[in-house]
Order: sequence, then C-alpha cells, then structure tokens
Amino acid sequence: MQFPMCSDFFPHAEVTQRYGILREGAPVPGIPERAAFIVDKDGRLAFFKVYPLDQVPNIEELLSEVKKLG
Repeated sequence: MQFPMCSDFFPHAEVTQRYGILREGAPVPGIPERAAFIVDKDGRLAFFKVYPLDQVPNIEELLSEVKKLG
C-alpha cells in the first residue's frame, strides 16, 4: 500500500497550521502534534485522530478505517 505523507515544520508550518495541529506549547513549540488523517477517493477527510507525542498511531485502527472506505 502506498500513501503520501506530509512533513511540515516551523517556521513555515503552513499545512500543520491549517489542520490545527501545530504545537505552540511544551514540550517543543513549533512541532506538529502526532496525527493521522485519512482522505477518501473524493478528497474528503474521512478520519483523523491526534495521538499523544509518545504514542505510535495504532496501525490496526487506521487500517480498519481505510477498509471502511471500500
């Protein structure tokens, strides 16, 4: 399975700012929250979840959400 990933960082951080996940406070201002976004075939946001910085996103949960798209 191939999927695009976005890397965006301060001071530009345009994408993370638009998605509302740019961290302004501790532990490190200017980095994005750890988040996963799934976009459907029509370009609509089908799922998103913000995770604690010390938590790896649950792959099974994400795959389950992708499977729901059919």
